[in-house]
Amino acid sequence: MTSRNETRRDSRTTSSGYLVVVAVLIIVMFASLLFAVTFGSHPIPVGDVYQVIAHELFGVGDAAWGSGAIHDVVWLIRLPRLILAIAVGMALAVSGLTMQAVVRNPLAEPYIMGISSGAYAGASIAILGGIGGSALGTQATGILAFIGACVASLAVLALANIGGRATTVRLILSGTALGAVFTAFSNFMIFRTNQASRVQEIVNWTMGSLGKANWSTNGPVLGLILVCVLVLWMQYRNLNLMLMGDDVAITLGTRLHNRRIAFLLISSLMVGLSVFAAGMIGFVGLVIPHIARMIFGTDHKKLVPICALFGAIFLIWADVLCRIAITGTELPIGIFTAMVGAPVFVYLMARRKYGFGTQD
Repeated sequence: MTSRNETRRDSRTTSSGYLVVVAVLIIVMFASLLFAVTFGSHPIPVGDVYQVIAHELFGVGDAAWGSGAIHDVVWLIRLPRLILAIAVGMALAVSGLTMQAVVRNPLAEPYIMGISSGAYAGASIAILGGIGGSALGTQATGILAFIGACVASLAVLALANIGGRATTVRLILSGTALGAVFTAFSNFMIFRTNQASRVQEIVNWTMGSLGKANWSTNGPVLGLILVCVLVLWMQYRNLNLMLMGDDVAITLGTRLHNRRIAFLLISSLMVGLSVFAAGMIGFVGLVIPHIARMIFGTDHKKLVPICALFGAIFLIWADVLCRIAITGTELPIGIFTAMVGAPVFVYLMARRKYGFGTQD
């Protein structure tokens, strides 16, 4: 009886500690958002920033804060890109976490699964082929990249199911093979084109940028990503089962095949939305889930919200540093995430004992 009571007490203590961590991360995320707005090539005083935000959100303060250079920089440039950083950070981190569970591979993420390569192909068709411009306007590149990501995910599922039901190994091999095909197609288009300006445009797009963020697209993108994160969080038991494998799941009365397809499609939707809004930003979906597992274990009930918050906070400050690192220009955020994320990941792997699923 004493042992049972101690176990319950330990469980309550652990749960309380986790809730405290989540609350702290939420506070840090919003504090980072408000503080990060003041940074840029031309710093803006904190008081001015909050005057603009208060006027726009609540209609308080001097009407002069509703227009002018400071208003435009804060409300139309910096704040939208930071809101987009939150959405994209959440999407990439949670999609990476989900893909790693779906295929039971700690290296799985949008690039490995071929989804980013599909987006790359879509963007290449829009930019180099000039397709979609008349019908889709300025959003043609993002929309076709989104379609490419979704097509790639469906193609991976179709290929993995040829000759039998998809397994984790077949999904990884299908993603790797189709990713190579999509990349080769895009590179062939680049090789064949004679327009240097378009080649430069697609190169810049593949490096990722939050610079095109605006309120009209931020709302739908953030809303859909939050819905996807919530759906995956509600499915934490099935994500935990996937780490144990199909044989264990079947003995518990659960078949994971259809759920695996659904989770991969939801992850692809989040990646496609991120690609649509910000181009290709790598490494977030690989590093953030690993950092979260090192600290909180492998229970997806905890990992999904933690990864979402970690990803959002990380990309907020990545965007800030990209804007101030080099005077007079902006460092592509995809380059920065790789330069910073890789050494941190190697350090954490070297310092801590780490297990993935049931493996040590």
